[in-house]
Amino acid sequence: EVAPPKAMEVRVKILYTSLCHTDVYFWEAKGQTPVFPRIFGHEAGGVVESVGEGVTGLAPGDHVLPIFTGECGECAHCKSQESNMCDLLRIHTDRGVMIGDGQSRFSINGKPIYHFLGTSTFSEYTVIHVGCLAKINPSAPLDKVCVVSCGISTGYGATVNVARPPKGSTVAVFGLGAVGLAAAEGARASGASRIIGVDLNPSRFEGAKKFGVNEFVNPADHKKPVQEVLAEMTNGGVDRSIECTGNINA
Repeated sequence: EVAPPKAMEVRVKILYTSLCHTDVYFWEAKGQTPVFPRIFGHEAGGVVESVGEGVTGLAPGDHVLPIFTGECGECAHCKSQESNMCDLLRIHTDRGVMIGDGQSRFSINGKPIYHFLGTSTFSEYTVIHVGCLAKINPSAPLDKVCVVSCGISTGYGATVNVARPPKGSTVAVFGLGAVGLAAAEGARASGASRIIGVDLNPSRFEGAKKFGVNEFVNPADHKKPVQEVLAEMTNGGVDRSIECTGNINA
């Protein structure tokens, strides 16, 4: 059972959700406090079913993407050009309840099922704080743009907003999954001239060309550390390096 939305909350019918490695990581309960039972999922697209008190920017029928890094729009972080770590809605992986009243909106036989990242998209219906939803154009196909809810915006945004590669620069992207491809696209949009993809899976190289990657390095093909290979290729090192594997060894 999914309860109605309370103040500043929205109930969303999830139409498409994709699987992010973060969901798998927390499902495996590696390196963090397990919260059980819990509904995972945070990369999705859906339609607003109903809204709670105080919600003005969304109405039933609106197409939305859940955003796990929410924005209240009022705190110092939200008003800053340098940060998006909202005081109210910043990521809290151990919190399994709604921020308004400390209760879950999911239940089975009266017993609570907990939330994940404030989104919990692996459910046909979910309740999300209004600050964790982005309204989108209804003509955008939800089965495609659901990945903008996490992977694409993560890689693209990290490149364009944080790395900010200068025009004509050289960029290395470690990992050519969804996040890495988005990072490469961000580097291309920023005007980088050399975009070097680094991945252990050579089958990813051809597809990565569509996202601006124009050189490839497979660390398994070299006996020396990959950073030495890159330094030799670039006469001392790349201008920007973007790590998209989530692997501490990388």
